Amino acid sequence: QVQLVESGGGLVQPGGSLRLACVASGRTFSSYAMYWFRQAPGKEREFVSRISWSGDGTLYADSVQGRFTISRDNAKNTGYLQMNSLKPEDTAVYYCAADPSLVARDPRFWGQGTQVTVSS
Repeated sequence: QVQLVESGGGLVQPGGSLRLACVASGRTFSSYAMYWFRQAPGKEREFVSRISWSGDGTLYADSVQGRFTISRDNAKNTGYLQMNSLKPEDTAVYYCAADPSLVARDPRFWGQGTQVTVSS
């Protein structure tokens, strides 16, 4: 079992930045790929980014490529999502997730989510 807790969300102006963190507890964090998803009001949950167990393999949705950076620190059992050049359409609840697989469409473990609001 892996427990995940996100933090770092908030209200930011367009063009601003936020860094989300996801702290894991339970089984060995480094054994799991880490994912970020988001869900905007009235929309389906969508994939944002994924990072491999060691951190050397990353993947991004086209909508965030070049603006968001995923990373992890296995010594701290923590994953991060650095979000730059934020747009109003990035407004959503952001969830981190973990799964042993690098290609999980519905990862096994989920955090509770953190709200990101981009508005002037």
